[in-house]
Amino acid sequence: MASQAAYGQQKEKREDMVYIGIDPGFSGAWGMIDHNNKYIGCGDMHHTDKHILTNQIWEEIVDVRRGDDTEVVVESVHSFSGQGVASTFKFGTAFGGAIALAERLRCPWHLVTPQAWKKALKLDSDKTKSLVMARELWPDAPLKRQKDNGRAEALLMAYWLRNENGHN
Repeated sequence: MASQAAYGQQKEKREDMVYIGIDPGFSGAWGMIDHNNKYIGCGDMHHTDKHILTNQIWEEIVDVRRGDDTEVVVESVHSFSGQGVASTFKFGTAFGGAIALAERLRCPWHLVTPQAWKKALKLDSDKTKSLVMARELWPDAPLKRQKDNGRAEALLMAYWLRNENGHN
């Protein structure tokens, strides 16, 4: 597996798996597909001005999860030089919320850099390209707005993980 780190035991290729991608951040999102690449659900990282509302997001995920075996991938992101202390702290808080969601699902979870999953899917840093690809893969997913690029990237991370697990 090409992920940066894995927590929990790696599962073999299963026919009842769902894959969840989490794009951390206050403008991030989560997305879920199954082993057949069927869209299951997605949502935004709901938040206050200070923290991610992990309980609300977790409830949304559990509502659509169906009880199948689950594996999660969280985008491994970091702050940038030149960011202020307050924005760096806020960014770290959001990343911590994403990790807490992965842990709370009590399943194997992984970290992946944006460079790794985007390279595997032949994407670059242009979020519009991610949105276009996700719209093509899942036409029924709620990805109509430009600001849905977080949902698109979360779904694409789940797709990357699915492919890494041999479901391509």
